[in-house]
Amino acid sequence: METKAALLALAALAQESRLAVFRLLVQAGPQGRAATKIGEELGIPASSLSFHLKELSHAGLVQSRQAGRFVIYSANITTMNQMLGFLTENCCGGNPCTPVQVQQCAAE
Repeated sequence: METKAALLALAALAQESRLAVFRLLVQAGPQGRAATKIGEELGIPASSLSFHLKELSHAGLVQSRQAGRFVIYSANITTMNQMLGFLTENCCGGNPCTPVQVQQCAAE
């Protein structure tokens, strides 16, 4: 991940509602959540949620797909893992340290 992309992702997550949305979508896994469910679960009005989802999508942290009359949002796990790798690539001065456990989502 390039520095500019990492900055974009970190800036998108540096807001309380967007961080909550992203964490909810990470928890939801590949099946994601409809925007209405995200708003209900987090108590975010639709107009605000739309703005936050756009910002997360612009940063590459969220992807969407159409499912009937609903738009389903899910976390972009690849981007999240790239960001984690960017942040930790020189961890412990490049010496091996506690191994990072990478979990794969079931249906990606």
